[in-house]
Amino acid sequence: MRAALVLQEVWTGLRRNMSMVVSVILVTFISLTFVGAAMLLQGQINQMKGFWYDRAQVAVYFCNEGDVGPNCTGEATQEQIDEVTATLETDAIAPFVQTVEFEDRAQAFENFKDQFEGTQAAEFATEESMSQALRVQPQSPQDASIVAEATSSLPGVLEVQDQRRLLEPIFQALNTASLVAVSVAVIMLVAAVLLISTTIRLSAFSRQRELGIMRLVGASNRFIQTPFILEGVISALIGSVLASGAVLALVQWGVQGYLAPLLPTYPLVGIDAALLVIPVLLAIGVLLSGVAAAVAIRRYLRV
Repeated sequence: MRAALVLQEVWTGLRRNMSMVVSVILVTFISLTFVGAAMLLQGQINQMKGFWYDRAQVAVYFCNEGDVGPNCTGEATQEQIDEVTATLETDAIAPFVQTVEFEDRAQAFENFKDQFEGTQAAEFATEESMSQALRVQPQSPQDASIVAEATSSLPGVLEVQDQRRLLEPIFQALNTASLVAVSVAVIMLVAAVLLISTTIRLSAFSRQRELGIMRLVGASNRFIQTPFILEGVISALIGSVLASGAVLALVQWGVQGYLAPLLPTYPLVGIDAALLVIPVLLAIGVLLSGVAAAVAIRRYLRV
């Protein structure tokens, strides 16, 4: 009987404040969708870091005729190229090197055209303008600095380029986007908490007479407060479920359905990652709404 009465009071509150309940659902839905998107984006960043950092190479570029540098006195000779290769094969450096591939001008030109196809750079580039290079794959991303230090000062070396540093601005931009999504989500969650508190206050105010009668007949504070807390929890839970559905749809049709065929060689988040995010969204929605409703009813309920 008490459970049935509590549920009846919950239904009454939801029905009387339907517009506010819908507002809570929508705000919770939007805010938790941002939270889920930010979590998936951060997971995607970490996945891409692991994928690209493991494949990041160290490129040792050799001097061309006319290049200016501390190690350049003209075009790099075969003896200088062999010296750099021998350095990478020494007992001190070899344990940190996985593979070494020599790239001549013809190969460098073909790679350049493939990378910058359709741009003006590809149209004006020539094979003679390309630099010969050694493509060094370190044993681990942390070993790249060792390879760079061992080769950067050798004669004939124009530049040693660690590809990880080229990737850093990209990951920094993605991290910034993730931070923006989290910031927007936090603002929306604060709005949802305030809206839930206002909804509970209005619901309590509209039922002051009934609550006074319940207090007179001996109803406990917990019995009086429970329906209001459940109102907030149910509203936020519906928004959390909608946000979970939006996250699943984003991954299923946006990432796997659209991006995956376009980027078949890139690691992209899947449904398994979305399924890990959903319990977090549900927990956040229920916890915040429950706390907000409990604080509101304790502070503002007067019977």
